[in-house]
Amino acid sequence: MRILITGVAGFIGSTLAKKLMEFNHTIIGIDNLNDYYSVSLKESRLGLLKGNNFEFFKVNLEDSEKVDSIFKSEKPEVVINLAAQAGVRYSLENPKAYIDSNIVGFTNILESCRHGKVRHLIYASSSSVYGANTSLPFSVHDNIDHPLSLYAATKKANELMAHTYSSLYDIPTTGLRFFTVYGPWGRPDMALFMFTKNILEGKQIDVFNNGDMMRDFTYVDDIVEAISRLIDKPAQPNPDWTGESPDPGTSYAPYKIYNIGNNSPVRLMDFIEAIEEKTGKEAIKNFMPLQAGDVPATYANVEDLFRDIDFQPQTNIKDGVGKFVDWYVDYYGVKL
Repeated sequence: MRILITGVAGFIGSTLAKKLMEFNHTIIGIDNLNDYYSVSLKESRLGLLKGNNFEFFKVNLEDSEKVDSIFKSEKPEVVINLAAQAGVRYSLENPKAYIDSNIVGFTNILESCRHGKVRHLIYASSSSVYGANTSLPFSVHDNIDHPLSLYAATKKANELMAHTYSSLYDIPTTGLRFFTVYGPWGRPDMALFMFTKNILEGKQIDVFNNGDMMRDFTYVDDIVEAISRLIDKPAQPNPDWTGESPDPGTSYAPYKIYNIGNNSPVRLMDFIEAIEEKTGKEAIKNFMPLQAGDVPATYANVEDLFRDIDFQPQTNIKDGVGKFVDWYVDYYGVKL
């Protein structure tokens, strides 16, 4: 199959591309290699993807002409849109970057899918869309009208935009709400990377909400396995959907939303303890209040995912953290 992956030099994108190439899919990769974090890390990820069934294009999704030309020349059958300006906290500092990448860029992907007659569009959403919701576990069938950051608002907008194209043009779209993805090759702006780096260097770590946080940490290989299983399951209309009692997670159109989480939230202090245990070093903790845009707890209801693809994430936090630390030590040449 010819599969186009945007954000292919990213954490999830590169891991997914590598797995799909092993199954002899042809991967058309798009990434702008921006400097939001280390470009060399992104280039190293791309270095894992060399092969006859991989082609890379350095392109901004905001460039509609270039995006459209790639669709016309490469003719992808499935599109997996993972490119986005990521990060809740950065959205407080640079909101325009989120509109450019997450709204304008996604519009161009939708238009190219429409004109290219793509069979299935899978796109990244986020657990951040649950915002002020406090009913746990979070369900795709819950209303999500109270985002707490512009990043979350753009991800909800992506879901609404996708629904419009599913309804108007009969494009099957599947939105994936990722829950705190972690693992080898992870982003330097994420907690596991920052905690590991500072603990190994004997520097303090900032522990927000005074450590009273819960996160449904999800190992990257589990995320990638779920995506790979969904490729051959384009969204279908829900025959039981009704406008009198609308279900936010499905539709009369070929539109579906899934949570992809571990379905097992972990206390932040237990997460830090797993890093301490693996590194053999105690963290110097700087306890701080809850940051603007953050939520105290996330917890994914994954019943729909389990039912539809017979898969539920399995990796526990101790094993997952251990694999990340092993990668970090090897990649950066750190001595424990």
